[in-house]
Amino acid sequence: MLAEVPTLAIDLVEILVNTSVLADEFLSHRLGLVPLESEDIDQLKYTRDCTCEDHCEKCSVTLELRAHCDSDETMNVYSSHLTIVSPNTGLNLGTPVVRDPERKGVLLCKLKKHQQLHVRCVAKKGIAKEHAKWSPCAAIGFEYDPWNKLKHTDYWFEESVEEEWPKSANCEWEEPPVPGERFDYNAKPNRFYVNLETTGPLKPNEVFSKGCIELQKKIANIVFELDKLDQQQLQAQANGATAYAGQTVYGGANGTTYGDVVGGGQTSYDFGTGRW
Repeated sequence: MLAEVPTLAIDLVEILVNTSVLADEFLSHRLGLVPLESEDIDQLKYTRDCTCEDHCEKCSVTLELRAHCDSDETMNVYSSHLTIVSPNTGLNLGTPVVRDPERKGVLLCKLKKHQQLHVRCVAKKGIAKEHAKWSPCAAIGFEYDPWNKLKHTDYWFEESVEEEWPKSANCEWEEPPVPGERFDYNAKPNRFYVNLETTGPLKPNEVFSKGCIELQKKIANIVFELDKLDQQQLQAQANGATAYAGQTVYGGANGTTYGDVVGGGQTSYDFGTGRW
């Protein structure tokens, strides 16, 4: 979920005009970390799998940012100023994620009077294994056995465990332990509680389901490779008979002669000298 669920993020930035106090590289870095809507990311190809030379509508989304400060007051430039300029394909892709009450998004930079920005961005599909900007999650935590029935955790306490260690909210989903109940040494955890916080490109349930799909693909690839290895071993066993060419002559006063070796000649071994 953290590293292999694909999302959309700005990967190429073309600075056309930048008279702000931020360097081009600094501004490009901030643009790359802007979360973009990725609900229909499965409909978009990876650039490496596309047949285009650089990028196209099938593997990217183009955005543009124009900002010009004409007043004496400082102008704040937000991610909501980014607009999609590539042809609309009807997919929910590329729109900057806005979650704040004022609907402005992420603050990118500030402009003083007569300063301006004109930037063209190309957003591509990727995963966080390539760069952290493609990660759909900010943090993930999980818990199992909230009542500690399996005794995997040893709570340190001075007087009372119940008073000094607050109960987890997940305790409401399970029955509390019965006092004096016999401990089951063979018990294993069978329920896990995942706390998932996204950055906005995907909903938490979508991230979880896509993470399960990626895990299934990995397991399927392992099973496929093991099956292929078994088939190769069976094929090798079926073709295990070795063919020996030529004629072997045993006996004789001067030794044993083996026929039809490399070059079509014969090799003889002399038992008297111990040499071929």
